[in-house]
Amino acid sequence: MQPSPPLTRDTIHSTLSTKWLGRRIELFDCLPSTNREAVQLVQAKVEHGTVVIADSQTAGRGRLSRSWFSPAGANLYCSIILSATRPAERLTEWLSWLPLISALAAAEAIEQVSSVQVSVKWPNDLLISERKVGGILCESGTGAGSGPFQVIGIGLNVNGDRGDWPADLRDSATSIWQERKIVVDRNRLLAQLLLELEQCLDELAAHGTNRLAMAYHKRCSTIGHKVQASLANGSVILGLVEGIGQDGSLRIRPEAAQPGSGTPEVMHLRVADIIHVRR
Repeated sequence: MQPSPPLTRDTIHSTLSTKWLGRRIELFDCLPSTNREAVQLVQAKVEHGTVVIADSQTAGRGRLSRSWFSPAGANLYCSIILSATRPAERLTEWLSWLPLISALAAAEAIEQVSSVQVSVKWPNDLLISERKVGGILCESGTGAGSGPFQVIGIGLNVNGDRGDWPADLRDSATSIWQERKIVVDRNRLLAQLLLELEQCLDELAAHGTNRLAMAYHKRCSTIGHKVQASLANGSVILGLVEGIGQDGSLRIRPEAAQPGSGTPEVMHLRVADIIHVRR
């Protein structure tokens, strides 16, 4: 693990250039989970755009309640609270694209501070050289008297080294330090992340998915490859990923069941449908 500047409110605020995101920062030395703390703050009617940050987590988690390795002093763990009212007719689009544009924003932030190329594995895994450098966990619900809310949880591997990982993660995980051998100031990375995310959220709210979908498509390493998709219902689909649907779903054309049976119709798989996608 490489020594890096500590996370502080003053440093974050002095670097932050957002209009509304992160104007309130809740910073902790250690939490079970930043998402869990964010949901509790929503119930206390905390303001829209509040950001929860922890130097370490004891029960960090990703999609499907998978554990997220969260040691102190090296990485970035944060959760963003969104509680602004959305038009009912656009709420489905908003919820479907939230994980995707969050991954897009995180990838762009990493590139801005480190110049390392980041791709996105649908829907929201961040990869450098095909190894995971970060992930997103989006949750939604209804607050007590505050209406619908969303929480975007983001975990980024920043200054950790290969020897810091548990043995079972060393071949599949990486960090900015491992790839570039530069120590990244997590305060600066957070400020850049919040700026990129604010711009993506404002774009989605004002103009929909057109530009964001094109940007995501360019970054998505899943598109154009044959994959094995394991579904929540226990079935497995083998096929070619042709793109991303307007609703953020994965467009996959299954392999023909039998030779000469014709071209199968494209399937649209949502985030909730899938346990994992492997190439």
